[in-house]
Amino acid sequence: MLPVGSPFLPVFLCVACNDLVASGRDRKPNALVQVAVIDPHKQHLVSHACTEIVEANKDPLFLTGVTFPSEYPASPETLVKLSVYDAKDKTQESVSKHFLLCMCVCSSFLGSATFSVGDLLRAKDERLTLSLRSSDGVCTAGTVVVSRLKMGEMEEVDVDQITTDIPSQKVRLAGCSFKPSCCKAQKSLEFIPINLHTQRMRVTCPKKTDAFYDIITVGAPAAHFQGFKGGGLHRLLSRYEAEKKSTAYQCIYYSPEHTAKAQEVLSIMSLLQPLITRLVDQLLQAAHEHSSPGLRDALKHLSDKTEQFVHTLKDELVKSALLALHAAQPGYVSKNQKSTPAQSQHQEPLSLKHQDTIPHHKEYDEEEWDRLWANVAKCLNCVIAMVDKLQEEDNTKQDPVPEHQLADVITSHNPGDWREQLCPLVTRLKDCVMEVVEKAKRAMTFVLLQEAACSIPQGFLLQQRRDIVFSQALAALACGFVMRLYAGMQDKGFLRQLHLVGLVAQFESLLSTYSEEFGMLEDMEVGISDLQRVMFKITEAKSDDLSDLQPLVCGRRDHFTVEVPLPKLVFHTLPEEIKEGKLLRVFPVLFNVGINEQQTIAERFGDISLQERINQKNFETLEAYYKSLSEKVPLECLPCFQTQTDIKELLETLGQNVVAKKKKNVEILWTAGTICRRLNGIRFTSCKSAKDRTSMSVTLEQCALLRDEHQLSKDFFVRALDCMRREGCRIENVQKNIKCRKYAFNMLQLMAFPKCYRPPEGTYGKVDS
Repeated sequence: MLPVGSPFLPVFLCVACNDLVASGRDRKPNALVQVAVIDPHKQHLVSHACTEIVEANKDPLFLTGVTFPSEYPASPETLVKLSVYDAKDKTQESVSKHFLLCMCVCSSFLGSATFSVGDLLRAKDERLTLSLRSSDGVCTAGTVVVSRLKMGEMEEVDVDQITTDIPSQKVRLAGCSFKPSCCKAQKSLEFIPINLHTQRMRVTCPKKTDAFYDIITVGAPAAHFQGFKGGGLHRLLSRYEAEKKSTAYQCIYYSPEHTAKAQEVLSIMSLLQPLITRLVDQLLQAAHEHSSPGLRDALKHLSDKTEQFVHTLKDELVKSALLALHAAQPGYVSKNQKSTPAQSQHQEPLSLKHQDTIPHHKEYDEEEWDRLWANVAKCLNCVIAMVDKLQEEDNTKQDPVPEHQLADVITSHNPGDWREQLCPLVTRLKDCVMEVVEKAKRAMTFVLLQEAACSIPQGFLLQQRRDIVFSQALAALACGFVMRLYAGMQDKGFLRQLHLVGLVAQFESLLSTYSEEFGMLEDMEVGISDLQRVMFKITEAKSDDLSDLQPLVCGRRDHFTVEVPLPKLVFHTLPEEIKEGKLLRVFPVLFNVGINEQQTIAERFGDISLQERINQKNFETLEAYYKSLSEKVPLECLPCFQTQTDIKELLETLGQNVVAKKKKNVEILWTAGTICRRLNGIRFTSCKSAKDRTSMSVTLEQCALLRDEHQLSKDFFVRALDCMRREGCRIENVQKNIKCRKYAFNMLQLMAFPKCYRPPEGTYGKVDS
């Protein structure tokens, strides 16, 4: 049943396609979907949104969701048209490969489908599967699946603050909030962190205040679905940087405002160009019927839409992007320059003989674009003048005619004359419109692709990989920040440290530097480093309802802000700087020590330089954080521990260990974890799936805290450790992930583990994980 009395509905659409047929049989389509709303009053399409491109996939799932524009809010009667295109590259072979994506990308139409919001709401599970029809309405080009995502707490959120670049959106689109280890390579869940959990150990003592020790466990942020045959992000990025230098390729930076404008221009053109064509046909039909009212009405609409079209194309961004697109081509010569823009002022000019070997494009006149869109306006003026002339002649013929001349008038009058006289003019108008559309599409696509090329090297595939890894890391960081914030709400020293300096977020990794885990570690390194672009902001929640206390991520790839709403009473206890919205920093650091049998192979026959470089680099970051903290915050504000080892001394120990050539030097992890807790930081522990090795590390850390801070006898240390591993929450985590209460180790593997990381007998066995 549809809601009664509520004509406008909060609707968020998810789109997918199945069995798409590309224009060439030997390739899979690079699919994208354009979404348009049909105006219920004027019955014309209003282009609204466009998905991202999913490359080489006949069954694409699009991550870009769709909300309805404020001028056309969703009601049961709202009609929506989905048009599916193949973004097929038509670049000639002579064009340099490095400019392939930036050149001449055009979209071929595959098919479309139309539905009403009412049909969607009445459908089972609010999901429709529609056949895509080709332009002739005969051939089936596959199916499109559209479903309504229930927004829940998002219904009250300002839509402008929600973007598809953020993990919370991707989690909602996947429809899942927990990804078990056995699903780590599942594509539909690739943006969700693996086996993410918070864990708190509470220690009670009759004579002392209870103590809390928090840790977040999560599978290594990595693109498991894409695999690691070519390595991880670190290697892929380095390889591309080398290629970029060797080809002297330079991308052009366009601001977020420019890319938004480019999307707007493409959207308006895709709407207006077919509309102008349709109005031209209506004008010719009215001329054929010799209908003056029809002619005037069609001309008025054609004039309005053509003027809107021309106004859109007069934007300076289109003109400058066309020039940049021409300049990106080898052999380009501008009318004013007479030399290739690739030549710097320090280079010798090319000789005439050498210039002859360069594939030339024609000279580009910077004013050519102005002439092109002006031609559209001139053509329209010619059409208007002809219509006025025809109607003036028609009015003259309507005057009384002497009876002896009447037969001659009837004989000479031919209703087809109007169409014949208009046809060449409107054909010229359509040709001019098509010419500027083609150029403007190339220019605006160039702008959008440059954003991808500049922000993430190697285009869309590498960009997607980095987004996947970053999304997982950001979800874990946001979880840890919120947990740490609530734990320290009564600690004035912690709050002072938070807004004056920021928090250290220490990620402990147990990945090996061999085979696939080498690539995982390369992914993880880049993902953790990218967290430097994240800031946190504390806000006052609208209410104390759980839906109003959920963190909100907003921003773009180069800068994200996580807003953390707090209940009103809690919010007002915070320092003024935090209440006023000061952005709070985090300092992510990563330390890795492989402990399994694959690490043994790496240490004996392979390469552990990646691990050594990561540990050395992040030690320097941690040391710099401590220096900044000691300059801005009295060290008395830091928490007190029973083990009163000076932090400077701990840092010296860590520094010595990261350069020591010691196999499986897990003391690096222990010392880094201790420093993090002493600095009020956020602790994370990871392995491939955060299930087995992670469990060994977390339980070891907890028992070490009990021994060092709460007088656990050394005689009971091993018993406590075995108990936690056999009966504690970690074995429950294993059960939750793989439906089996066994850690995924075998005896041969455990022989390679440091002894303190081995589980008790009866708790392990080789199982699929």
